[in-house]
Amino acid sequence: MSGFWRSRKYSSFVAGASAGYFRPQFLFYFVMLIMKVISLGLLTLLILGGAANAAEPRVSVAQGPLVMRLSKDEFRIAFGVEAERCAASGCHGVIRYRVDWKTEDGATGSEIKHVSYAVAPRTGRSIAVDRQYFDTAEGAHTTDITGVQVDEVTCLEGAGSRGGR
Repeated sequence: MSGFWRSRKYSSFVAGASAGYFRPQFLFYFVMLIMKVISLGLLTLLILGGAANAAEPRVSVAQGPLVMRLSKDEFRIAFGVEAERCAASGCHGVIRYRVDWKTEDGATGSEIKHVSYAVAPRTGRSIAVDRQYFDTAEGAHTTDITGVQVDEVTCLEGAGSRGGR
């Protein structure tokens, strides 16, 4: 039997079982590869989850703003706020909008305004009204609003108090 083991001494079967053949670097690189795969998977889930949340805003303006004239250059602009996704706990935030206006003598202007809103818990809807003056001189001209565009609606969880403008 001793002849059998001597003839197999340098075969790949015997060399593979020897203690000097195993390389610890292989284990290190294998663990690093597994960690990278897990990290990429988690990053992909985070990105896809964020994209799904960004696609569905929690709050929106229900329809176009309602513009009411109070005097020659004074207006109230009302926004209907839809907040069904945060109706359970309520929410609050700011509506940023742009107003384009024109006076009777041809002067035009465009201004960015902000109005805060609050949605009470278990309601899902609210209204925000902003009072503004648009003119080049106080009450000297009749001013017309030519357009109102909503740029951004922010939303914070909870029906916190309304802040200043």
